[in-house]
Amino acid sequence: MNSLPAQLLAGGFSWPECPRWHAGRFHFSDMYNHRVVALDAAGRPETVADLSERDGLDGAEVVPAGSGHLPDGRLLVVSMFEKVVLVVTEGADGKAEVYADLRDLAAGPVNDMVVTASGRAYVTQLGFDLWAREQPAPSPLLIVESGGAARVATGTEHLMGANGIALTEDGRTLVTAEAFANRLTAFDVGTDGELSGGRVFADIGDLPDGMCLDAEGAAWTALPVTGRAIRVADGGQVLAEVTVPRSEAGSSTACVLGGDDRRTLFLACGVEVFDFQRSRDGAQGSIWQARVQVPGGGTRP
Repeated sequence: MNSLPAQLLAGGFSWPECPRWHAGRFHFSDMYNHRVVALDAAGRPETVADLSERDGLDGAEVVPAGSGHLPDGRLLVVSMFEKVVLVVTEGADGKAEVYADLRDLAAGPVNDMVVTASGRAYVTQLGFDLWAREQPAPSPLLIVESGGAARVATGTEHLMGANGIALTEDGRTLVTAEAFANRLTAFDVGTDGELSGGRVFADIGDLPDGMCLDAEGAAWTALPVTGRAIRVADGGQVLAEVTVPRSEAGSSTACVLGGDDRRTLFLACGVEVFDFQRSRDGAQGSIWQARVQVPGGGTRP
């Protein structure tokens, strides 16, 4: 197995999650600071979407998670505890509006998201309130059509804490990380967006968090308990790993392939996930990067 050390790109964040590479730019959710942040090659931050002034539905705190772009360039952002997908006008003064209301479909906080080339989105949910120390429970993926109509993805009701989520370049296979089953699970994607043929992509033996795919069909997934990311083939063989210094980086939360050639693995890391204010005050969240051999190609995110 090829082991690669990661280098620090930037720090000073709360709990970083859901890194993305889109249109030549890297960005991620600085969750408890209520914003989506982009970094340039030197690690200098720019706020892409500031949600700190939004009044959350039902009194919920606005915590951004998964994001993606519609074909017309508009930014979609999952608001975890509101249980909605927002469409955001980018920039520090950007306005956020509800694009898809998932409150009647989601059992607990909604989480990550991947958006297809046509604008259909697949949203993961934990199925229970992790922050309230509830016990894990199965829950399905949610499908949001272009325009905002949402439904449950039939045949995914058994998923145990679907977390990171990604699509192959051809859009025909979807893979999600079942955090509380310690595995990656794959589905075939139909022309109507429905999912079928659910199967185990890889048994991890460790809790997987955010993930991405590469051009050879292997998956990179962050393992927060052990503070690293692994590259695993369909079938379960571990091919490579990227490591970070645990004492400095804490837990690895999510990863994505980016850079001009999509051969840079960006790895989000955090120290405090449960106490929002402590996470903000500590500002120990960070982004790390490592060069890898196989690019992301046209995979999403």
